[in-house]
Order: sequence, then C-alpha cells, then structure tokens
Amino acid sequence: MLIKSLCIPKKNLTTVKESATLQEAIDILEKSGYRCIPILDESGTIFRGNIYKMHIYRHKANNGDMNLPVTTLLKNATKFISVDSSFFKVFFTIKELPYISVLDEENRFYGILTHSSLLNMLQQSWNVNSGSYVLTIASSGQKGDLANMTKIINRYCSISSCITLDAEREEIVRRTMMTLEAGVTKETVDHICEHLDRKGFRVVEIEDLKNN
Repeated sequence: MLIKSLCIPKKNLTTVKESATLQEAIDILEKSGYRCIPILDESGTIFRGNIYKMHIYRHKANNGDMNLPVTTLLKNATKFISVDSSFFKVFFTIKELPYISVLDEENRFYGILTHSSLLNMLQQSWNVNSGSYVLTIASSGQKGDLANMTKIINRYCSISSCITLDAEREEIVRRTMMTLEAGVTKETVDHICEHLDRKGFRVVEIEDLKNN
C-alpha cells in the first residue's frame, strides 16, 4: 500500500515539541482547531506520542499544573506504522485513533494517516464512482463459493471490486459485496441474480450506484 501517497507529510502538520508545557500545547491546539496533535522530540524527527485537548482540559479542571511538560499527558506512544506497513496493520492500528502516525524507513516521523484518507482509499478501491451496481450476495462460506460466484457474474459482465464481510462471525451466512463494471443494465443485473439464485446464492441487496 502506498502510504506515502495517502498520508499528510510533517511539513503540513501542526505538532508540538516535547519540551513544551501543557499551557503551550493547549494554546497550539486551540489555535489549530485540532483535538489531537503529535508530540515530537526537539529535533522534530522522533515521534513521542499524541496530546489530546480533552486530556489537558480535564487536567486543568482538576487544578493541575499547566506548567508541566506536555509529555505528562502523552498518549499513543506505541501507536504508529511505517511507510511500508501492510494494509491490515494500518487498518487495525488506526481503528480507535483520529489518525495514525507514520514513520519513514529510518524510524523518523514522516507524517500522519487520517481516517478520511483511509476511507477515501477504500472508496476508490470499491470503484463506487465508476461502477454500476453493488450486489450483496449471501452464501454459506464454503470452499469454492467465491470462485463460483465470480464465474457466474463474469458470464455477464466484469467485476470492478469484491469485498467479503462476516469472516469472523459465528453465523453460517457469509456476505460478499460485488461491484459491477460501469454500463451494466438492470436487465443484466436481474439475469445475474436469477443465475446466482439457481446456484444457491441469494442476492440480499442491490445498490444502484448511478442513482446514489
């Protein structure tokens, strides 16, 4: 995955040095409008963690000393990825964070990858803007199901993207979402659905991307 092309580089970010006080950090946060920013070392190359606006205000509300160093309330020190991390590591590391910090090949702070950037990438891979219909197909999840479904659909049109859901759920039913190429008609979709149904695959939802 080309993380470098998706993340916001350091030069375009608001950050705070580890020597800053909590008061200086909250001033930077208020001025920037962000709820969280990275903490870097004095050289601006080493990622120390994140500082959140809510944690500083909670500290202040409890009569905490605002002259303490920003690292007093440092969070997410181990939450980062490298520019060559796999998609799965990126996806599960960023899960509960507003963004994930990115380190370069020499473990220097490179930038951040935001939720919106990741979602935009998923949208592009899903071909929402260039597809025609998305079919949500229910199957038993047996070996060969995916190959059989794609074989049926490819008789009528090309598949732009494929996403399988419910992989870890205990239910027997597996859902697979297939985006069909642009230009496919509703009549063709009906033929595909009928063919899938004859082979034991149930189309539980049809989304018309042109009308959405």
